[in-house]
Amino acid sequence: MGGVSGLEDEALDAVAVLGEKLRRSLYTLVRDARRPVTRDEAADAAGISRKLAAFHLDKLVDAGLLRSRFESGRRVVGRKPKVYEPVENAIQVSIPPRNYKLLADILVEALLAANADVDARDATMRVSHERGVSLGTTERERRRPGRLGPERALTLTEEILDQHGFEPVRPARDCLRLGNCPFHPIAAREPEFVCGLNLAFVNGLTEGLQVERTLDAVLSPAAGECCVELRHRTSATAREPG
Repeated sequence: MGGVSGLEDEALDAVAVLGEKLRRSLYTLVRDARRPVTRDEAADAAGISRKLAAFHLDKLVDAGLLRSRFESGRRVVGRKPKVYEPVENAIQVSIPPRNYKLLADILVEALLAANADVDARDATMRVSHERGVSLGTTERERRRPGRLGPERALTLTEEILDQHGFEPVRPARDCLRLGNCPFHPIAAREPEFVCGLNLAFVNGLTEGLQVERTLDAVLSPAAGECCVELRHRTSATAREPG
């Protein structure tokens, strides 16, 4: 596995849509307007036909860069005009994948949870673990994988981590290494802190997937890779079902 994650793939598709010069100018026009823009307004501003403007505007909607609706307060020749406006979510592309939003969310929640009895570092590890548990629980409920032996547990964990930018690799059948840290270069500045956060997240993920008795997640730093490694538990006696 490894490579571009699912979220990065969607972002790349959106950016590719902007590769067409006229489409990019229409996108900029709608963003700069700071109000809903009709097809006629976009066509007039770009000096093109209404039909061509509609084609490119709808392509931008399909890519998730704009949203459209029929405006109730205005009518053109007896019908409501279709208007376009930018979406709030930012489109970000990073190769290899980076996920600073997740890191920021964890740090903000940890900061709010920290108090006289719990310092910020301990709160961060707890919040990171909880995020992993939440992700694992959601994925287990969605996929309904049933009972998981060591091999299937490692494969499922690999798929999920790949989708979230960790670029997992399998140096051995019973081993999974995280090839990329989505929080780099922050990890390069504070490796002990970020590696601990990653480990807490992965441990939470295995708990949410209900495979924590099958897989061990440990810190195993290596140059150019993430610090976390997962292996079949050496004491596990579970076999693949069926």
